[in-house]
Amino acid sequence: MKNTNEAFSRVVIDAQLADQGWNTQDPNSVRYEVVIEDGTRADYVLCDRHGRSMAVIEAKRFSVNPGDAAEQARNYARQLGVPYIFLSNGDEVRFWEWESEAFPHPVKTFFKQDDLERRFATRQVRRDLLSVQIDARIAGRDYQEECINALCIEIVQGRRKLLVEMATGTGKTRTAAAFIKRLFEANAITRVLFLVDRIPLAKQTEDAFAEHLSDYPAYVLRAGRRFQDEKLITITTLQSMVNIYSDYSSGYFDLIISDECHRSIYGKWSGVLKHFDGIQVGLTATPCVSNLDELGSDEEDKLFVRDTLRFFEVDKPTYSYKLKDAIHDGYLAPYQVFKAKTVKTAAEGGFPVKRNELDWTAMDKATRIELEKLFEGQESIVVDPSALERRFTIPERNRAIVREFRQVLENGYTDRKGVLRKPLIGKTIVFAVNKRHAETLAQLFDEAFRDKKDSPEVRYADYVVSGMGSSEDTVDGMTKIKRFKREKFPQILVSVNMLDTGFDCPEVVSLVFARFTRSAILYQQMRGRGTRKIPGKSVFTLFDFVGVADYHGDDDELAEGGVVLAKSAKKKYEPRRLLSLDIDDHIDPTTREWITVDENGNMVFPEASELKAAELGARFEAWLLAQQELTADAERWLRMIGSQIRANADTMDEFSTGHFAFHPFSQLGGVPQAVRVFGSEARLDALLDSLNAAVFDGEIGIPTDKPRQAQNVIRDVMK
Repeated sequence: MKNTNEAFSRVVIDAQLADQGWNTQDPNSVRYEVVIEDGTRADYVLCDRHGRSMAVIEAKRFSVNPGDAAEQARNYARQLGVPYIFLSNGDEVRFWEWESEAFPHPVKTFFKQDDLERRFATRQVRRDLLSVQIDARIAGRDYQEECINALCIEIVQGRRKLLVEMATGTGKTRTAAAFIKRLFEANAITRVLFLVDRIPLAKQTEDAFAEHLSDYPAYVLRAGRRFQDEKLITITTLQSMVNIYSDYSSGYFDLIISDECHRSIYGKWSGVLKHFDGIQVGLTATPCVSNLDELGSDEEDKLFVRDTLRFFEVDKPTYSYKLKDAIHDGYLAPYQVFKAKTVKTAAEGGFPVKRNELDWTAMDKATRIELEKLFEGQESIVVDPSALERRFTIPERNRAIVREFRQVLENGYTDRKGVLRKPLIGKTIVFAVNKRHAETLAQLFDEAFRDKKDSPEVRYADYVVSGMGSSEDTVDGMTKIKRFKREKFPQILVSVNMLDTGFDCPEVVSLVFARFTRSAILYQQMRGRGTRKIPGKSVFTLFDFVGVADYHGDDDELAEGGVVLAKSAKKKYEPRRLLSLDIDDHIDPTTREWITVDENGNMVFPEASELKAAELGARFEAWLLAQQELTADAERWLRMIGSQIRANADTMDEFSTGHFAFHPFSQLGGVPQAVRVFGSEARLDALLDSLNAAVFDGEIGIPTDKPRQAQNVIRDVMK
């Protein structure tokens, strides 16, 4: 019975080998019952195309655990001088590189001959990973090198699953590129799968790899295509490979990197990744913590983190570099938050809408019917603010948001403590709820900034939409995005799902949240669109008009259709359109507030902000007093510089010529005009060097004829 069962297992194994392209009838490829030196027999020996032995297969009957044959197979492999072992009972296959691994591990398939050959060939020339120098031209920052070394140490120690948490904007792709290059140069890998969330991100990654990994050809695999065997790096999405991956052996890829993929890839679709027997590396900007309660109330967030940690078999990331670390180290821009809600948005318990507030004569028939269903003889309904722009829209609310944005952008806002703060003026991303909301906001922003346009037909603001259905998605979205990044206009781009993740534009200095999200993960990704630094960008501003920055308390589910009614009065209906409520709304003054975040990612109390602003202001005044022979125009410009230093005291550590690209200097001619005002580029540079030394380093040089006056200025201001 035993022999019959094992014989049956061999029939299955023969079929499995044939599925992977092995010619089981060719003794130069597959040898059976190979006699070993000690007289025992190896069930199978797999050979390369020249007949050289590469691996043994030990076959067992269905009822035997393949792992029980490990020692027997190792004895065969040692005598035959082969590095690889497959253990199989016809139902389960395990693979073992026995000279460098303690235990065999499960694989989905036997390896194809050429996949096994590639591994066998590189094994002959493999180098110690840690002896290969990291290419600092690709990833030369300290934390990037620390990350790569941490991963390589784990690999050398035998770990096959690794997780990296790096804040958005810290260069995950460059770090991955340098890591891949090190593994290739050490002959530790032969093929790489780089998995992304969306095809546009795949193209972005391909461009980065073409620049940094020119010796290792990469390509983007699109849906309906086959893997390109001649290329070393495959960049694709889960959707593009889900229908073809099973056509390839488990040995096709040696390294699989998944970059910010949706949680299903670590949950119900994890089988796609598990199919390939390669080192698994996950890259994420999402804080991965074992205490899921730290993520707030969003269940999707918790499931993503849980499934990610479970897939990589860790309780914390292999390497972590958080947002506050990057801000503290000066690699990412700090941020400040301006909070303001309209009266309707701030109505936590819902806001009433009276029947007689609405102009029923202006409605089309379908809208009137839907609203009649909602009122059902009542004089008023209560609308949940979370349903705005999904079920209801208030035109005056959107107008109020746009007016507030421009007012604060140009004039700043003095908080309750008397501290004036001003955002930088530049590229702005607005997060909207849906296509209609995005189109509405884009038109309102364009109208509000019409005086800033070069000509009437130019769009100061535009919008892009994705994931809302073929009829809703923006056809020329990528063209608009490229224009936003490379050209002067549009200055404002309103987004629905297009710019939330993976979008890289360092020139963005403002983010406007007109869309609420319960997901802490998504909020962090959206916030990350502003963190990248360029010269002159000392801080970016997050305009929060929906309360997303300090959310995490209201877990109440929306009532049907976004309308809050007594339970007995709830009526089910099918929403068919976005209903316009033409009622008054305006910014609630009591909701206006600045939140400042310091270089450590901590909230700064207003008192500390005031003290620092006063200190820097005092130093500036003392420095200005010491300057000789200033023209009226030069002194005017310096006064504006002083105002900017005070307004941004928490985030600014120097004033450079790059700041002249932003408001208010950009309105006066920017750098060219500054050079004319101060006489020459050299004179301007010298003046700014002196200013920075005096204000930020405290090195104030005061002429002997003005010491008492200058000291009085410092004393008075510090009071």
